[in-house]
Amino acid sequence: MKNFDWKKNGIKIGFGAIMAIGIIIMGFATFDNSFYGINVVRSLNILKWVTTGLLVIALAYSIYRIVTLKKTRKVLYSLVVVLLVALVAANFILPSYGIAANRFVGVGNYDKELAQQYKEEGRALTEKIQDEGIVMLENKNNTLPLQAEKINVFGYVSNSVIYGGTGSGGGKPDNNVTLRQGLENAGFQLNDELTTFYEDRFVPREKVDIHKLVGGDYNVHEPALSEYTDEMIANAKAHSNTAVVMFGRNAGEGADMAADMANYEGGTAGDHYLKLTANEKDLLGMLEKEFENVVVLLNAPNQLELGFLENEGVDAALWLGYPGSTGFNAVGNVLSGKVNPSGRLVDTYAYDLKTAPSFYNTGEFEYTNADLVFGKDTWHHKYINYAEGIYMGYMFYETRFVDNATGLVDEAAYNATVQYPFGYGLSYSQFEQKISNYAVADGKVSMEVTVTNTGTSAGKDVVQLYYTAPYTLGGIEKSHVVLGDFGKTAILEPGQSEKVNVTFDVEDMASYDYGKEKAYVLESGNYEIKLMKNAHEVIDARTYTVDAPIVYGEGNKRASDDVTAINQFDDIHGDDVVYLSRADWEGTFPKGMAQPKEASAALIEELNSENYVVDENAEPIVFAKNGLTLKDMKGLDYDDPQWEKLLEQLSIDEMRELITSGGFQTAAIHSIKKPATIDTDGPTGVNDIFAGLAGNQYTSEVTLASTWNRDLAYDMGVAVANEAISMHMTGLYMPGVNLHRSTLGGRNFEYYSEDPFISGIMGGSTAQGVADQGAYVYIKHYAMYDMETKRYEYPTGAVVWANEQTMREVYLKAFEVAIKNYDVTGVMSSYNRLGGTWVGSSQALMQTVLRDEWGFRGVVISDFYKPQYMDVDAGLAGGNDLILYPVVTPLSDDTLKTNWGHQNMRRASHNILYAIGNSGAYENAHRQLPQWMFLFAALDFVGIGLITFGLIKTTNSKKIKKETIK
Repeated sequence: MKNFDWKKNGIKIGFGAIMAIGIIIMGFATFDNSFYGINVVRSLNILKWVTTGLLVIALAYSIYRIVTLKKTRKVLYSLVVVLLVALVAANFILPSYGIAANRFVGVGNYDKELAQQYKEEGRALTEKIQDEGIVMLENKNNTLPLQAEKINVFGYVSNSVIYGGTGSGGGKPDNNVTLRQGLENAGFQLNDELTTFYEDRFVPREKVDIHKLVGGDYNVHEPALSEYTDEMIANAKAHSNTAVVMFGRNAGEGADMAADMANYEGGTAGDHYLKLTANEKDLLGMLEKEFENVVVLLNAPNQLELGFLENEGVDAALWLGYPGSTGFNAVGNVLSGKVNPSGRLVDTYAYDLKTAPSFYNTGEFEYTNADLVFGKDTWHHKYINYAEGIYMGYMFYETRFVDNATGLVDEAAYNATVQYPFGYGLSYSQFEQKISNYAVADGKVSMEVTVTNTGTSAGKDVVQLYYTAPYTLGGIEKSHVVLGDFGKTAILEPGQSEKVNVTFDVEDMASYDYGKEKAYVLESGNYEIKLMKNAHEVIDARTYTVDAPIVYGEGNKRASDDVTAINQFDDIHGDDVVYLSRADWEGTFPKGMAQPKEASAALIEELNSENYVVDENAEPIVFAKNGLTLKDMKGLDYDDPQWEKLLEQLSIDEMRELITSGGFQTAAIHSIKKPATIDTDGPTGVNDIFAGLAGNQYTSEVTLASTWNRDLAYDMGVAVANEAISMHMTGLYMPGVNLHRSTLGGRNFEYYSEDPFISGIMGGSTAQGVADQGAYVYIKHYAMYDMETKRYEYPTGAVVWANEQTMREVYLKAFEVAIKNYDVTGVMSSYNRLGGTWVGSSQALMQTVLRDEWGFRGVVISDFYKPQYMDVDAGLAGGNDLILYPVVTPLSDDTLKTNWGHQNMRRASHNILYAIGNSGAYENAHRQLPQWMFLFAALDFVGIGLITFGLIKTTNSKKIKKETIK
C-alpha cells in the first residue's frame, strides 16, 4: 500500500466500488422481487442515491473539463454532460415512480397461459350471461324462434357491431365473436351480398383518447335507401323471406349521448340520439314492405324510443345491450330456439323520453357568476338539480297515473306513455306463478312462490316481489311500487315446477321523512306485498298492516344500521329547487329545460373555501417499533387493538406515500412488510387502459342486470378476479352502481339499472365473487354521479342539489344494499359536489353515512385526480383515504405538520391497509421484474462504465496536462 499511487488509481477503485454496490443492490432487488414486493422503497432509493451520487460527481468533473480544456475537447465533454443529465434525470424519475411507470408499460412477466385459460373461461361465461340477458320485446304470431335457415341481415351496425362502451368500462374487441359469426355458429346461412355491401361502407369509429374521454361516437352511418339497388333487394328476397335488422347506439365515458343530433352524421336537428334516424326509418319501412318476417335487434344499452316496434310489419324484437366478447353467439342461440329468452328489462321504456321529469334537469347548466380559476384557465361552475325527487324511472311512471284517493290506475294514460314497463320480458313458453306460502316474522316479509312451466318449451322465469306503501296526500313522497326482492328459476321443462323464495325486511318499506321526523318512518296503514309480472302487472298480493307509525329516530335505529340515520344533508336541498310531488303533478313538473343562473353568495363562498378546519387541540400520534407485519392483521376485526400497534410503525413519509400515490396501485411499505399492489379498471372486465392489458370483455352491466340472476353476477366476479390475479392485479375499479337517471346517460352501459335495489344486489354479488378469490373491488361512483356531459372540458365538479329523501331512498341505496350485504372493502368517490363541497371531502357522506350508519370498513379512493378542485387535504379530513393518481399528489403542511393532519393520515392508512390486508395481496405479490426495469439498470451501468473508463483515461493522459489552459 506504501507504493500505491492514489492519484492515478483512486478514481478507478472508487468508481469500481460504487458500481459494485449498485450491482449488488440491483441483484438483491431482482431476487427479492423488491420492485413490487416488500423492499421496493428501500431498494430503489438506495440504488437511486448511489447511482445518482456517482453520476453527479462525473457531471461536475465533466463541466470542470469543459471550462479548462481547449475548444477541440469541449464538444466531447458537452456530449458527456448531456448523457449524464439524462441519466441523472432517469435515476430520479424512474425509481421514484417505478410502480407508477410500470402501470404505463406493463405489469411485468406473468403466466400468460394461465391468464389465457381464465380468459377463455370468461368468454364462455359471457355467452351464458348474454343467453339470459337478452330481452324479447315482441314476438307477434310466434315469429321466433326462426324456422328458416337462410336469413338476410340488414343494418349498418350488423357489420359495425358494438361490443361495449368506451373508457374505463370498455375493453379490447380482439377475437370477439361478430354478429355474422354468432348467427353462423347457430346454423344460419347469411346473404353474402349484404355483408359485402356494409363492409364497403364501413367507417372506423372516432378514436378514443384515454387522456381525454369525451363519450362515444354519435354519428349514425346508416346508408341511404337509394344505395340499395332493386337487384340487391330482389336477390335478398330470393335468398330468404326473413330480414333481421340491427340498430345500435354507441356510449362512452366523458360525455352523455347527444340531446340534439344537428351536428352528427345521419342526425336531424331537434332529434336526440335515441331516436331512429331518417335513414334507419326508411330502411325499416322498406323491410316491412318487402319481407314476410322482420326481426329487429337492438344493440344499445340505453332506452331507445321504440314506438316503431308496434308497426304491423315488425314481427319480433330482441334487446341485446352490449354483448361483449361472445354475446353474439347467444343472439344466434335465441333466434334459433336453442336458448329460450329469460331476460327482463331493468329500465322503463317510454314512447317519448321527454315524459321523464329528469330529462329537464340533465345537461350543462352554468352559474354565470361563479368561476373556477386554475392557472391560466377559467371555467363557469355547473349545477344539476335532482328536481324529480324520488320519481325517477318506474318510480315516476308507475306513480304518475295513480289516483291518490282510490289507488286506481288510469290505464289509458299509462299505456299511451309507457311502452314496456320495468321488469318486462317475453318467453317462448308460458309460466304460472302462485303464492304457496306467505309470512311476516322476525321483522321479515317472506313469500314462497311456486313457478310452473305451463308451455311447451323449456325455459326460466323471473319472480318479482314489490310493495306499495300507504300514501297520504301532501305527506312523505312515495312511489306506488318499489322492488323488494327477486329470484329466478332454473330451467323448467314443460309441466315442471320450482319453489322460489323471496324476502325483504319490514324496515325496508320505511320512507325517509327529511322534513318532520328527519329520519326513516314506517307509517301506519296497509302495505300491499305484491307478486308481479313486472312493475305494472300484478299477479297476486297480500296485505301487511302497520297499526301505529314507527319512527326510526334517536334510540330506535333500523336493525340494519350501526347508528341511527338522521338528517345529514339539509344544506344540499337547494333554496330555489321545486321538487316533484304526487300531490301536485302539474304544478311541480319541470316547466322546461333548466337554464343558466346566478349562484348565491353563500355558494360562491363555499366553492372557494378549503372545506376543513385544523383542530389545534388534536393529540399527537404515537410511533413505535412493534415488530408486526400487515400479514399478521389478516382476519382481525377492524377495531382489534393490534391494528393500532401496526399503525404505530408507520412513519409520516410512509403514510404520505401510501395515501397520495394510489393511481392504479398502492405503495409498498417496508416497516410493516406491505407489498405493493396493482389496481385496474373496470366494470366489464380487466381493462388496463394505460398498460394496454385487457382480459375478456364481458357484457355491459345493464345486460348482466337484465338476467335478474345474481348467481351469474357472482360468477362474473369470480371470473374477473381470476383473470386479474393471473396478471398480478389485486384491486378492481368496479362495479359501477350509479343509476340510469337519464336515458341519455353516457355511462349507463356500465351501470345496472334505474332501480337501486337490483343495482345493489348485482353489484354486491359481483363484489362478493371478487372478494372470495382474494381480490377486492372499489364500488363506484359514490355518490349522486349520474351525468358525464363535458366532464373533461369543465373540470369543476358539478354542483348537485337534492333533497335527503331522494339521496337516501334512490341514489345512495344501491351502495347501501351492496355494503350491508356483501364483502365490499373498497369504494370510489365521484367527481361531483354536494352543494359546493366535493363529495370526497364530505364528512357526512364519507364518514357519517358510509362508515357510521352502514358499517363500511375499508378504503375510499378518489376518481382520477383533478387538481383544479380536488383538495387532497380536505378529502383526507372528510374520509377520502386514497388519491387515484399515478404520481404523488400534494399534501399541505396542515396535514403533514399538525397533530390533526397526522391523525387523518393514520385513519386513512388504517382504512387502506384493512382492505388490502384482508385480500390476497401477499399471495399475489411475488412476480418477476418487468423488462423495462432490466433495460433501465443495464443502460445505467453501461453509462457508468463508459464514463468511468473515460475519466480513467483522461486522468492518466499526459496530453490533458498540455491542453489545460494555464
